[in-house]
Amino acid sequence: MADVTRVGVLGCGLMGSGIAQVAATAGYETIVRDVSKDILDRGRAGIEKSLGKFVEKGKLQAADRDEILRRVTFTTAVPDLRKSDIIIEAITEDLALKNSLFLELDGLCGAGTIFASNTSSLTIAELAAATKRADRFVGLHFFNPVPLMPLVEVVRTVTTSEETFKRAFAFAASLRKEPVAAKDTSGFIVNLLLVPYLLDAIRAVERGVGSVPDIDKAMQLGCGYPMGPLTLLDMVGLDTTHHIAEIMFKEYREARYAPPPLLKRMVLAGMYGRKSGKGFYDYSATPPIVSNLGL
Repeated sequence: MADVTRVGVLGCGLMGSGIAQVAATAGYETIVRDVSKDILDRGRAGIEKSLGKFVEKGKLQAADRDEILRRVTFTTAVPDLRKSDIIIEAITEDLALKNSLFLELDGLCGAGTIFASNTSSLTIAELAAATKRADRFVGLHFFNPVPLMPLVEVVRTVTTSEETFKRAFAFAASLRKEPVAAKDTSGFIVNLLLVPYLLDAIRAVERGVGSVPDIDKAMQLGCGYPMGPLTLLDMVGLDTTHHIAEIMFKEYREARYAPPPLLKRMVLAGMYGRKSGKGFYDYSATPPIVSNLGL
């Protein structure tokens, strides 16, 4: 996209580093900000590992990998993002923290800078309200792992200008992604439909409808899904799912978005899924075995 040359990314975790990688791969000068050098170092290592896999598979030349890495700059200073043409926020789902960063950047960036959020559950209007550029604010919701997943939900609010939406949509397409237009409702398209399905799978475990592996196998073989819902929950993170469900339940007040008791108990017990080593499956064993859920 001709009018975007510099991309800023807030957050260098799993999503932020992935967004930075695809932006740099698409040819954009990219700057990533996070709160500490340790986090930035881990993010850079993740990008190097991901690009290394593309090289190993013959999908990327080593020289191209080096050039992509050269295009990514890491910083702990928020003001370093001020010259970005678009800034994509990808930090924890904390409205106050997101808004404080957007408020700071609003006073630093030029009028042409588009602000975007990768939030998966908060509404974009809640974030845009912290700035004086609600007409230049969109949602750009990527999916994990960002370098591999082709979809980006481009979310417009009632205040997003047509020009901003078109620029953001074209930018997403320039990353070799498949953008879809979504309204500014909590969960957008994918999570609006996916979260109730995942929560219902947990309720099915609670009610003894089937065992954990049989529920997974049934949805894989019966619906053609690449993985079962409980395996997917472990991959996404049960703590993340619980947090998203709470935000969506607060927004809609519909029982289908309410976190089931089993999910609450597992999160309290530190059973977050793959990230903690135990969720619906115990990953200390090879292959993983079903966890004791106390049912």
